[in-house]
Amino acid sequence: MTANLTSITTFDFVTMLSQAAAAYRGERGTRPSAEILVTALLQAEKAAKQQRLNYPFESLVGKWQLCFVTGTKKARKRGGILLGKGLYVPKFIAIHVSFDATLQQDSNKGEISNQVEFGPVLLKLTGPVQYLGKKNLLAFDFNQMLISLFGRVVYNRPIRAGQIQTEDFYNQPIAKLPFFAFFLVTEDFIAARGRGGGLAFWIREV
Repeated sequence: MTANLTSITTFDFVTMLSQAAAAYRGERGTRPSAEILVTALLQAEKAAKQQRLNYPFESLVGKWQLCFVTGTKKARKRGGILLGKGLYVPKFIAIHVSFDATLQQDSNKGEISNQVEFGPVLLKLTGPVQYLGKKNLLAFDFNQMLISLFGRVVYNRPIRAGQIQTEDFYNQPIAKLPFFAFFLVTEDFIAARGRGGGLAFWIREV
C-alpha cells in the first residue's frame, strides 16, 4: 500500500498508522515514510480536537513500545515551535512506556514506567501520574531510577530530577510538570504530543 501526502484524508489516517504498527512489528507490509506518518499523526490530532474526543485513563493502562517520534525546532520568524523530521526508533533500541492505575477510588492516578534497553543495559525510570480526562492530559514525574546490566540490578535509588516529592505531586500545577496530551488511543496503538511540542507514537507490547 502506497500513499502520498495529498492522498491521506481524515478518514484513513488510522489505516496509515495501523500499517506503520504492523510493519514495525514485522507482521506485514512496508512502513510509511516518516513524512507521511507525521501527516497522519497531525490529522489524528486535528480530528480529536474537532470531535472533542475523550479517552479514559483505563484505555492507556498497559505496556507500549515507542515506534516513532518527532523532534522540534524554533521558528526563526515567529519565534514559535515547529515539528522537526520524524523518525522510526531503531529496532536495536527498545523503548517502552507503561501506565498502571492505582487501587484507590480515584482512577485517574497511577504510575508511569519508562525504560530503555540497549543490549545488556536496561535503564528504567518510574514515578506517579495524574490524568485529566477532559483534556486527555497525562502529567507525570520520575522519582526512581533503576539500572541493570545483564539482568543484574546495579543501581536502584530515588532521584530528584523533578524536585517533586511523590506526596506533593498531585498538588502541583500542570504547568510545572512534564505531560503527554493524547489525541489517539486504540487497542493497538496510542499517540500524543509532549509538553515540548514533539509527537510520539507507541504500539502495544504483545
